[in-house]
Parts: sequence; structure tokens; C-alpha cells
Amino acid sequence: MSEKEKMLAGDLYDTTDTVLNNERLKCKSLCYKYNMLSPEKAGERRELLAKILGRTGDDAYVIEQPFWCDYGYNIEVGKHFYANHNCIILDPAKVKFGDYVFIGPNCGFYTPQHPLDVETRNGFLEYAFPIIVGNNVWFGGNCVVLPGVTIGDNSVIAAGSVVVKDIPENVVAAGNPCRVIREITPEDKFRFCKRK
Repeated sequence: MSEKEKMLAGDLYDTTDTVLNNERLKCKSLCYKYNMLSPEKAGERRELLAKILGRTGDDAYVIEQPFWCDYGYNIEVGKHFYANHNCIILDPAKVKFGDYVFIGPNCGFYTPQHPLDVETRNGFLEYAFPIIVGNNVWFGGNCVVLPGVTIGDNSVIAAGSVVVKDIPENVVAAGNPCRVIREITPEDKFRFCKRK
């Protein structure tokens, strides 16, 4: 197997591989160009994002600048996707977002993991597991989602959360490590946060 095939299969792979290095360089160059575009150039921004990302929804999607990722081709976003400033997606494995996903500022989605064994880790080896986010999920600012996590439809991940395990659908989850706080109920339609 090539190092890229190993990476995509979730096996240990060599991060110094020439093919992978070249793919990361190409992606980061596109991200750099994207981040340097004026915000008023929406059409150019959208065209460049289409070159970076593996799949985009048919309807509007926005990623505010700056935005960084490793490969881009492993990222799929659904319809009406929105990511606020400073989104980082490390995508040696698939990162899939459903429709109407909203991401607050300074959020990270990290699929790679490094071995615990120091000799293996110092050999520039890593492995990666996918992250799957359902439809209608909202992430508050400063969230981190770690490898292998799936987040169910309609859930809310509170600001500052570190998501280390799966989160079911229709819940509010928060904390480090992130855990379910409660289910979302019909009463939430009429509940608004107000300062006291």
C-alpha cells in the first residue's frame, strides 16, 4: 500500500511521504490564497473553496477567513454550511458535515492521532479516523472535535467543549470532556437566552 492508501485506511502512515507532502503543500497554498482574498470578493472565495474542499452542498456555504486544512479533498460540507473565523480542519481522514451546520469561531476538527509510543511517534508516523457531523448541528466558539467522533443531527455543542466521544442526536452537550447535558425539547423553541 502507498502511504496515502494507508492514511485513508486508518493505518499508520509516514507523514514525510513525498506524495502527501506535495498534496499538503498544494492545499495550504490554496488556503493561503483564500485567506488573502478580500471579503467582498464572494465569488472568488466560493470558487477557491470549491477547489479546496472535496464536496460542497448545492446551496450557499461560507467559511470565514482565515481557514486552514491539510488536504481538503477529505472534507465534505452540506447545504447552508457556515464556519466562522479561524476554523481548522486536519483532514487525513474524512470530515463530513451535514446540512445547516453552524460553527462558531476558533473551532478545530482533528482526525489525526499520534502513537503513544515515543519511538514510533518520533518516526513521523500517525494514523487518522473520520469525524462525522449530522444535519443541523451548532458548535459554539472554541470547540475541538477529536478523531473518530460522530455527532448526531440537531445537537448543540456548547462553547469551549472538547468532544472526545460520540454525541447522540437532539441534545445539548458541553464540557471537557464533552458530555450530554440534556435533550433538546419542544419548549426550547420558546426559550431564549437573556442577560439578567
